[in-house]
Amino acid sequence: MSHVRIMSIKNSKFIKLINRFEDGLLVVILSSMIIFAVYQIISRNLFGEGIVWIDPLLRTLVLWVGLSGAVVATRTDNHIRIDIFAKYFPPHILKHIQRIVYLFTISVCLLIAWHAARFVYSEYEYGTIAFSGIPAWVTASIIPISFSLIAIRYVLLLISPYQRKISMDDDK
Repeated sequence: MSHVRIMSIKNSKFIKLINRFEDGLLVVILSSMIIFAVYQIISRNLFGEGIVWIDPLLRTLVLWVGLSGAVVATRTDNHIRIDIFAKYFPPHILKHIQRIVYLFTISVCLLIAWHAARFVYSEYEYGTIAFSGIPAWVTASIIPISFSLIAIRYVLLLISPYQRKISMDDDK
């Protein structure tokens, strides 16, 4: 008789590879932001002028790091939340409420991703330039990508919820 080993979704090699990629992307974006910002400050103070395209690039990278961070935060279900139900309902009901919240989150993220993809496509059609010859659709592409990834993460959480402790202290 053969034994089949069922691997947890969170512990699969593919998910771990995706997690490392996401972490690496965040490090690259944040490091780039720091390097470009420091360079811009030094060049303005020492030479009296900076590079024109660095400021819009930094604004774009802020968007990219924020949305990439949101994707990473979904890994362990660490988004901002209001745990009003945690105080008043028993744990066996909380699991069902949590799944309803996940379904709602998936729906909202997919809706945002759909409309953001439409926006990105319209930027592509019109050929809008964001800065320094970079098309605006490239800079905005993080929006539908990140919300799609957040929806996928929540699908994974719906299938296999992250187990976390809920603080029920009254004095907080």
